Amino acid sequence: MQPSSSLREATEFPTIRRAHLETLQANLGYLCNQQCLHCHVNAGPDRTQEVMGGTVIDQVMAFLKKSEVKGLDLTGGAPELNPHFKHLVRAARAMGIAVIDRCNLTVLEEPGQEELANFLAENQVEVAASLPCYLEENVSQQRGNGVFEVSIRALQRLNRLGYGQEGSPLLLNLVFNPLGPDLPPPQKALEDTFREKLGKRYGIVFHSLFTLVNMPIQRFGRRLIAEGYLESYFQLLQAAHREDNLDTVMCRFLISVDWRGIVYDCDFNQMLGRPLQIAGKDHPTLQDLIGIDLEAFPIVTGDHCFGCTAGQGSSCRGAIS
Repeated sequence: MQPSSSLREATEFPTIRRAHLETLQANLGYLCNQQCLHCHVNAGPDRTQEVMGGTVIDQVMAFLKKSEVKGLDLTGGAPELNPHFKHLVRAARAMGIAVIDRCNLTVLEEPGQEELANFLAENQVEVAASLPCYLEENVSQQRGNGVFEVSIRALQRLNRLGYGQEGSPLLLNLVFNPLGPDLPPPQKALEDTFREKLGKRYGIVFHSLFTLVNMPIQRFGRRLIAEGYLESYFQLLQAAHREDNLDTVMCRFLISVDWRGIVYDCDFNQMLGRPLQIAGKDHPTLQDLIGIDLEAFPIVTGDHCFGCTAGQGSSCRGAIS
């Protein structure tokens, strides 16, 4: 099926260009132990062939060595299910590069991942943990039955290792997505609520809460089509567009590489099959970008980009305004 954004006539999203590159986001594959309703990747347990192999992992490490990138943002699917995950983390940390693991929490209890939490702590990997609500019913609706209980146990385990504790270098940030076709509530107020509810009920602590807008592509896009909300959701995003958010959208400071080594302006463009624009290369790879200063390069945009500029804005680090 076509990505859902291609089913709608394009609008005029403002032209934006890249600033100084700070972060490489690597999608290590679409394999995941979950199938969340809001997933813009359409990740799941059956996507076993779309996993970044050793050759591309080597390209990622080579790019990190020869660029000025200071951060490596690992996503998926469940990035930890990639067999080269630990090797890549160790290599990046040895270069002094900060590493973020976008963790669905339940992966910490998958067979073969028993030591994963300890590994993350030992390498001081920042954990961005997906938890769409502090209520079991809402989490089950979005992520499946039993996920909430496992997620709470995983957060408690991370806390015992020092994650989320005041003054700890082990950063634990939670990631919130709305259940349906709505914008997230104000980030700070929601963070305070999460902190109170999770603290009182389960003794859980964390550093920050990031609110993300659901992107109308792949699995979430298909859900919008099935329920008849696709057009109204696009209208919501466009109507809430704020021009001042353009200065700090994540694609100005980040590039995204897929499991094959092809580079995009962001993970959303990756899911839509819209690679980064570079002269002479229809599908540029990290090897093609070594030695190239990407500052001021045009960014490929589309209707979905209003999801990053709507309201308080949305990025991999949460609200941007």
